[in-house]
Amino acid sequence: MFRYFRNSPYLLLTVFVSLAVGLVSCSQYSTKPISKGYHNLTAHFNAYVIARDQIEEAELILFKSRQENYNQLLPILLPVDSMLIQTVKPQLDDAIKKASLIPERHQNSKWLDNAYNLIGRARLLKQDLPNAIEVFKYVNTKGTNENDKHTALVGLMRAYVEASDYTNALNVAEYLRTQPLNKGNTRDFYLTKAYLHERKGEYATAVGILDATFPFLKKGETTARLHLIAGQLYDLLAQPAKAVDHYRQVLASRPTYDQSFYANLFAIQSNGLTGDEKRVAQSTETFDRMLNDRKNADLKDKVYFTMGLLEARSGRVDKAINFYSQSIQAAGSNTSQVPYTYLEIGRLYFDKKADYAKAKVYYDSALALLPQQSPEYAALLARKKTLDEFVQYKTTIRTDDSLLHLAQLSPAALDKALDNVLKQREEADKAQAALAQQIVERASSGNISTVAGATNSDLQPDQRWVLYNPIALSQGRQEFSVRWGNRPVEDNWRRSNKESSEAVAGVNNPLNGESLANSVNPNAPLQQPDATNASAGPASGRRSQKDALMAQIPFSPDAQLKANQRIENALYKLGKLYKFELNQPADAIPTFEQLLTRYPNTLQKPEVYYLLHLSNEQLGKTSNWKDKLLAEYPNTSYARLTGRAAAQTTDSEAQLQKAYTAVYELYKANNMTEALARAESALSTFAGSQLEDKLALLRVILVGKVQGVEAYRQALNEFVRDYPASQLLPRAKEMQAAADQPTAKRK
Repeated sequence: MFRYFRNSPYLLLTVFVSLAVGLVSCSQYSTKPISKGYHNLTAHFNAYVIARDQIEEAELILFKSRQENYNQLLPILLPVDSMLIQTVKPQLDDAIKKASLIPERHQNSKWLDNAYNLIGRARLLKQDLPNAIEVFKYVNTKGTNENDKHTALVGLMRAYVEASDYTNALNVAEYLRTQPLNKGNTRDFYLTKAYLHERKGEYATAVGILDATFPFLKKGETTARLHLIAGQLYDLLAQPAKAVDHYRQVLASRPTYDQSFYANLFAIQSNGLTGDEKRVAQSTETFDRMLNDRKNADLKDKVYFTMGLLEARSGRVDKAINFYSQSIQAAGSNTSQVPYTYLEIGRLYFDKKADYAKAKVYYDSALALLPQQSPEYAALLARKKTLDEFVQYKTTIRTDDSLLHLAQLSPAALDKALDNVLKQREEADKAQAALAQQIVERASSGNISTVAGATNSDLQPDQRWVLYNPIALSQGRQEFSVRWGNRPVEDNWRRSNKESSEAVAGVNNPLNGESLANSVNPNAPLQQPDATNASAGPASGRRSQKDALMAQIPFSPDAQLKANQRIENALYKLGKLYKFELNQPADAIPTFEQLLTRYPNTLQKPEVYYLLHLSNEQLGKTSNWKDKLLAEYPNTSYARLTGRAAAQTTDSEAQLQKAYTAVYELYKANNMTEALARAESALSTFAGSQLEDKLALLRVILVGKVQGVEAYRQALNEFVRDYPASQLLPRAKEMQAAADQPTAKRK
């Protein structure tokens, strides 16, 4: 062949020239058909297909490895997770490199927009949201294919949602709504928009869009999951019949076993709300079948939980609590359901039984196990703080009442009572030791495979070892903090000379006719005798324990005064807690009345009168507390508050203006006492008028002139509290700051 080219040099030159022209025509910037065909082919098979398959494989891995929490509303689209993404990060990085070859080497390829969309998609999965947004914006601005631009806008909307930039996400959605989208983009647009509204808590809009998406979906695990979510959304919207329809669609969409299991459970729960008695009756058979199915061995806690939920909705609270307790026992090593079960038990004790002490214990246990990102966490934490205060006040009242009673006993009766307390403690310690030995023996014989398993074994709740029982742990922490206060971890932390404002709170039960031994908590930790006294024998050790208990009893008048002050303060705060935080005016009334009966000279009497008036009014009862307030404390802010609503309906502005002018003239004439009397009378008469805050501030100034600095400060505090929306509030706060300065500085 080479000999032929040597004999024909012109032919060889022609071949080289043709090859050179062909190579030049294949430039990525050329618009010639041969060049575009070459780059389309190379870009598609050498870059695009590889990158696309890698991203789809990564998405499939993330979908399969997801951890669904069926106790909460599932997200329509899987949120970007920085932890899960680590397993597929190398694939996504390689996909970005492959897709980047197209804009680097194949600029004239028709796959250019697709390549950028793949890069944006991979960056979105990697949580590189700023760069993902920039890529999608670039495609929308520079892209040449309308479908690819729509794909980019759907990706842009998803990136905005993940960044919680809902305003821009809605702007993109509004534009896409007017565009002629193909089937794939329509499906993705609907899903992304439904996800956006779900994230915003707009469940009605989310489920409406989701319903419109199902015609674009094929049967399979993904579609079954979306039907399950639609059912959850309808449940949240109190439309159980529609929820049941979607739960049935789950079973018809080739679901996984977990999806079908939860669809059945959720359908039973929703049937309980539809009033379909026939299906509710059939649920008993369904529960029995589920509990006996070996495939549900690790899901029995969910079945018992649903059984409890149905009983609670039917008003059978005790049966519900029993089923919830069985759910906790059946949980095994998978405790994902347990915090939600504790939460439901706590709600029953709080809402149905009004047993706030028990509700607190279950809320504490739920809070200890509940994920902090859970929607219920913040509300539960706030309620827990309220119940912490409730238990603290109740314990203070109970404790100091018992100790004051013990202080009145004769020495012989007191000694006998303390002996009974120590005996109960010793018996409780022996029972705990026997239980510990029992658990150790079961574990050694193989009945309990692990220590953690002891918590959820076949042991009854009262048989569980305390360290593995969340409820017992919560109770123990509460008892410790009440008895000993917040003590650092150190040696000899129980010595009696340690300072603790709650030292006396170890007494947990009021006497009220009960045994005197109940006046001191039998479960509190025993005081151990010092090593120097150990040689003296058991009698000496018991004597030291009794002395430690005696040290808590207020024998002196000063100690009894302090105990009564603690009780008075606790009754006052407990009444306000009932009224405002727990919204239980029926419990607030006897609490406030007890405060007035036991401590008739309490400084809080005007406010207590006012709160008793409001509580009775809230219950629709008539009372004389308002009359007592106006008769005994007519010039207080609380007396003025009682007349504010009525005065707002009268045309008294002109009269108040006249009264204000008269008071001001007396003030200018240096007749302070008369001016103060006129101001207080006018405030009582014209409460609720627009000029009330102006007259009230003038009264504050007059109080300072007539009654001195302390009364002036108190009046300022009352003004700030009673007129939070007044335009004069900044001036009042300036006056407060000046009044709080030292006397020398004010001069």
